Amino acid sequence: MRRSGLAPLLALVVIVAGSALFLAGVSLAAEPVFPALSGRVVDAAGILKPEEKSGLEAQLKAYEDKTSDQVVVATVPSLQGLTIEDYGNRLFRSWAIGQAKTNNGALLIVAPNDRKVRIEVGYGFEGALTDALSKVIITTAIAPRFKAGDYGGGIKAGIDAMLSILSGDADEWQRKGKVRGDEAEPTHVIGFIILFLVILFVVYRMNRGRRGGRFIVLPGPSSGGWSGGVSGGFGGGGGGFSGGGGSSGGGGASGDW
Repeated sequence: MRRSGLAPLLALVVIVAGSALFLAGVSLAAEPVFPALSGRVVDAAGILKPEEKSGLEAQLKAYEDKTSDQVVVATVPSLQGLTIEDYGNRLFRSWAIGQAKTNNGALLIVAPNDRKVRIEVGYGFEGALTDALSKVIITTAIAPRFKAGDYGGGIKAGIDAMLSILSGDADEWQRKGKVRGDEAEPTHVIGFIILFLVILFVVYRMNRGRRGGRFIVLPGPSSGGWSGGVSGGFGGGGGGFSGGGGSSGGGGASGDW
């Protein structure tokens, strides 16, 4: 009788223990390995020509010297099983782009093998480089060039647009956004809203789970980075360039081609 009574309990213990080990393994496996922040342009996917990379580096350095705003380009060979939204936000926080007090950083990330692109925006830029404007940049300036195989041209066009908006010249891009909004079908708009709400709910639940976990620690708006098994770090071979301690709450937009 005792054995028959203990059998279900032992089975339950085995199931719970197995589930815990499985979830722990999934958490560890999901930890991405980031490239080092070696400069304002980190071409880990190797899609830029030397002159394209150096031109972007010079452009972004000149802009940062003038404004203190940090804008960084990253190309990655793989998203390592994550969505580009999750990967981009983690990478932004790991690199701590922008200044700690103003969070004035932005990241243009391209994953050519996944055919994904994202503009990740720091807290301090959310009022200027809005989600809507970021989406317009991707769909009108970046994606068409990527479809033609012109990665350098697409990234350059995206950076030009981002810096133009951050410099206060957003009228042209707002007009483009209005035209696209007028042309959109109501059913498409409703579908997009529903999809956005679903994604928002999933991300919210994931973030709540991570806050309570042992492998990841989410920093607050004023924190200077990402901790918990994330590799990469700051600087290293880029002339002393490093993130200034900025952070992002996931603002921006994504797209594909």
